[in-house]
Order: sequence, then C-alpha cells, then structure tokens
Amino acid sequence: MLHRGHESTDGTGGGELAVPMAWLYAEYIADELLRTGDLMPPTSFEFRAGRDALALTVFLSDTDGELSGIRVISQLENWLSLTAYDQPWQDWVRERMTELTARAAASGVPSPDLALAADAWRWLEETELLAPDLDAVPGGGAVFGEDDGPKVWTPAWRLGLPLGHLAIHLF
Repeated sequence: MLHRGHESTDGTGGGELAVPMAWLYAEYIADELLRTGDLMPPTSFEFRAGRDALALTVFLSDTDGELSGIRVISQLENWLSLTAYDQPWQDWVRERMTELTARAAASGVPSPDLALAADAWRWLEETELLAPDLDAVPGGGAVFGEDDGPKVWTPAWRLGLPLGHLAIHLF
C-alpha cells in the first residue's frame, strides 16, 4: 500500500512504503510552469534552479496539506507575490522549513516530502551558478542571454527565483 508522504506511517507496521506525493506534485507543477514558459532548456542547471525554487514555493505555501489541481489556479497570485523581487523569499523558506521540521519531529513521523524539500533547499543554497548580475539590472529585472552584462557567481536560488516568477507570470 502506498501513502501520501504526510499520511505515511513511521515504518513500524505493515511494511508500507511512504511516497512523497506532496513534494512530487509540487515539483510536477513547477516543472510544467517552467516548460510552458519555455525560458530555459529543461536540461540546464538554470531550469533546475527555477524548478526547485518554484517547487519549494508550491510545497511550502500549501498550508492545508491539500495540493490539488483545482487549487493550483487559485494559488498563482500567492506564488507570484511570494517570488516577487522585493520579497524576502529565502527567509520565508527558512521559516517554513523550520516550522515543518519541528512539526515532523513533534509527531515522530518522518516526512519524505520534507526530506526532499530540504534536499532541494540545500542544493539551491549551496550551488552557485554563473549568471547575469541581477543587482546590476535596473529594477531587479532578469536578463537572460550570453552577452547581457556582467556575470557573477550566485546561489542557485537567486537565479531560480526570478525564473520561477517569470514562468508563473507567463502561465
């Protein structure tokens, strides 16, 4: 028997496999938004950064634990506001991850969804990509191209976040 990640057992009975359905669905939504926007090749690190940043936004904003296709459309404005240039997205991610980790610890039930979200967040924070200097662009708008101004090494989330925002906007 397969369970959604947040409904899984602690593995002590029945040999049931916990499936991280909430994270996988968030990742699927992010992937589809980015592919629809056709902003980067799906095999690029930039695409992965955008997908992971969007998946974290989708997963962490699902406060009711009920990701569904119907709610996706109603959440687009929320995701746009969370990923906007002037918002402290990384602080929000850290706070939500801390909150969800504390809840999981208190319940005593491991969360495969949260484990995958933590892996994505770690990759976004620790991986640096050579990208256009987003702070050098007037108004913080993203410029994506080979010869579009100065390039700097930047954490993957700083590149992925504007890509994700733009993908939502284009949807």
